[in-house]
Amino acid sequence: MGAPFGAAGPYGVPEPAAHQVEGCRTMDELAYQPATRLAGMIRRRELSPVELVEACLDRIERRNPAVNAFVTVCAEEALDAARRAEREVLTGEPLPPLHGLPIGIKDLDPVAGIRTTQASYAFENEVPEAGGVSAERLIQAGAIVVGKTNTPEFGHKAITDNFLFGPTSTPFDLAANAGGSSGGSAAAVAEGLVPLAQGSDAGGSLRVPGSLCGVFALMGTFGRVPTVVRPNAFGLLNPMVCYGPIARTVEDGVLMFDVLAGPHARDPYSLPEAPGRLSDALRRPLTGMRVAYSPDLGGFPVEPEVASVVRESLGALIDDGAEVVEVEIKLPRPHQEFTALWRRLQAVRQVEFITRMRRAGVDVLAHRERMAPTYLELLDMGARPSAVDYRLEDILRTELLDSLEDVFDQYDLIVSPVTSVARIANAPDRTTVGPSEVAGQRVNPLVGWCLTGLYNFIGSPAATVPAGYTPAGLPVGLQVAARRFDEPQVVAACAAMERRRPWHEGYQRLELRREREG
Repeated sequence: MGAPFGAAGPYGVPEPAAHQVEGCRTMDELAYQPATRLAGMIRRRELSPVELVEACLDRIERRNPAVNAFVTVCAEEALDAARRAEREVLTGEPLPPLHGLPIGIKDLDPVAGIRTTQASYAFENEVPEAGGVSAERLIQAGAIVVGKTNTPEFGHKAITDNFLFGPTSTPFDLAANAGGSSGGSAAAVAEGLVPLAQGSDAGGSLRVPGSLCGVFALMGTFGRVPTVVRPNAFGLLNPMVCYGPIARTVEDGVLMFDVLAGPHARDPYSLPEAPGRLSDALRRPLTGMRVAYSPDLGGFPVEPEVASVVRESLGALIDDGAEVVEVEIKLPRPHQEFTALWRRLQAVRQVEFITRMRRAGVDVLAHRERMAPTYLELLDMGARPSAVDYRLEDILRTELLDSLEDVFDQYDLIVSPVTSVARIANAPDRTTVGPSEVAGQRVNPLVGWCLTGLYNFIGSPAATVPAGYTPAGLPVGLQVAARRFDEPQVVAACAAMERRRPWHEGYQRLELRREREG
């Protein structure tokens, strides 16, 4: 141990001096180190994968009860994997990009041999024999799964709370929710329990908790990260579901995204190999980039404190050379209609799931008394439309596509708030939802306060990047979206935000507060 750190990370991006640590041994010392730095330490034999996983498990044991990010911890399996990873380091052979890094996997997504509940009593003891593509690619890239992270029941709302495990809190306010549906993953990364976590996004499920937990989250173009699902390989289209990374730095998220992305023959929607690694965009200057700033994304209500943080953050893009223009986005229908559309499509998908499970011999509704009322309402809604009604929903999606493409004809990016609010209080009875009114407008409490689902309707890439903090110290995210296939533009803008206005001191303040609280 003890060789000096290099001046740059694996992708050639200089690392802040504040991140440089030597001879660290505890997770509290390692907790907020970038994943790229930890991976470099492992390669240089300055840090053992066993040491890192042990420290991670120790911090989870001490810190997880407060945030409830992990709902299943597989300590022995993780330590066995770490010992194998350590032996592979000692061989001197080339190592995969995530070698030895502990990660969390969202509890909706299967990992072979690890309990996957989908936050439902119906699957409380389910242990899948095979893992999903995202988890398998991460494991093949050397990552070590330390556990499964909390999510709402079957991912049906933008809040992480359920009857089985209870709510997940944002580390910045333990009485407030982390957002969802990848809330456990976002809280785990923000609390320094793991350097990286995986999530999925059907209407904001990466970006919403990323914003409320003050971390970076990236949803690629639909099909960029493959999703192999059976028995219905075409089942994740309405609305479009994407898998992606949650990380504390843009570089870390891109490192993970490059592992996840790439075609898969068993996914009929997977895209061909991208022309280059997404990491190539990390140091791209924004000179000449045209950015459309929409304070409300076509009419969504936004609380003033959120709007103020987002507007002030735009200076980072301007400082890096971008031209930022405030625009009025003209949605073809009021925002409430798009929220209603998302709920109808999600409802049909959930009815399909329940029906498929019943045909396979699993009666999910046998647990009705222990299921979220909001989920049961979705099932009632999903049983109503005719096949023709369901097909006609795509007309409204087409109108939305044309509306947003009109903006992308003139601008490289659209930026906006991620959510209407910065804080959602956890309910004491495990039924947390969002607000039903924002800035005097009625919104649906499940998802209507999220300015995110529009991009799932059209398959565009979008990210959340920390924009700043409210006067109460709560994080606010900036949503950055681009035309399909333009992930490099999104990453370039997010990386510029991090260069110009780094947010990592927020984690340091969080750590100091935890120390004071004991």
